[in-house]
Formats: sequence, structure tokens, C-alpha cells
Amino acid sequence: MSSEEKPRRLRADAERNRTRLLEAGRAAFGSGREPVTLEQVARDAGVGIGTLYRHFPTREALVEALYRDEVAQLCASAEVLLAAEGPARALRRWMDRFADYATTKREMADSLRMLFSTGAVAISEVRKEFTAAVQTILDAGTVDGTLRTDVRAEDVVVSVVGMASATAINGGQEQLNRMFDLLMDGIRR
Repeated sequence: MSSEEKPRRLRADAERNRTRLLEAGRAAFGSGREPVTLEQVARDAGVGIGTLYRHFPTREALVEALYRDEVAQLCASAEVLLAAEGPARALRRWMDRFADYATTKREMADSLRMLFSTGAVAISEVRKEFTAAVQTILDAGTVDGTLRTDVRAEDVVVSVVGMASATAINGGQEQLNRMFDLLMDGIRR
């Protein structure tokens, strides 16, 4: 496809099926039941396995679509949170959303590692997207005087990722909340 060609838009029924498959995939991978099979995802979406394979020819294709969709939603939530509450609270809530996002990736871990290793998904690009989302909140906080002006968004992102990773074992949600609160204490003015 040339750079000037646009991808064809899906028919309305095909788009609905794709959306249902993504929702069913998200629920299945987030449920903790192992292993997640493509047959189960198709059943949960109320479609046949052939429909799933037309949209996502491999497990990795489904995981990649889920991953990209969730990254986009997490990044978009920065603006939504800012519209609803002050920057400090918005940032802390964004951290919680990141933790939820990270938790749902455990069942997808092997497929995600393969996507990262092949370059289908670039971690550096995802990190840039997260950094831009956090920067939006930090900018609002420096304008209203609630957040420090010398905090770098990329440092916040790396800290949040590291904290979520370090506390993932044995359900460390309580510890993760404490660590996020400590990080926020360092970011607040």
C-alpha cells in the first residue's frame, strides 16, 4: 500500500465484530484464567473462530491490537482526568490506571515479548506516548502551582513502570499504592 492510500474502512458489522473481539480479548486476558484460547475469545465475543481469524490471524495479532488499543486509552485518559479534577489528583489517578493496565498484561506477557523482540511494537514509542500523557498533566500542575516545575515526565513514567513491575509479585497492590503516594509527595509543590 502506498503512503497516500488509506486503509479501507471496515463495514459496520465487521467493525462491531472487531470491537466485540477486542472487548472479549481484554476481558479474557484480564480475568486471570489460563490459558486464554482464541476459541474462547471468539465464543465470548459471540462470533465464530473464522471471524476472529479474519480480524486477527494469530494470537500475536490479537495481543498487538489489544496492546495498542489499551495504550491509546491510557494516554487519552490523561486529558479526561484533567477535565474532571486537579492535576495532582489526575496524575495519581493516572498512576492507578497504569497499574490496572500493567496487571492485565501478565497473561499476554509471552506474546508481548515476541512483539517487542520482532519490533512489531517499539517500547520506545510506547514510552514516548506515556511521557506525552504525563507531560500534559505536569504542565497543568505547573500552571496552577500544584506540581513542581522541575519534574520530568519521562522520570515519572520510568518510576511508575518500575514500581508496577517491582510490586507485581504476590499481589503487592498495597505496597504499590504506598509507593505511588511517595512519588506524588515528591512531585507536589
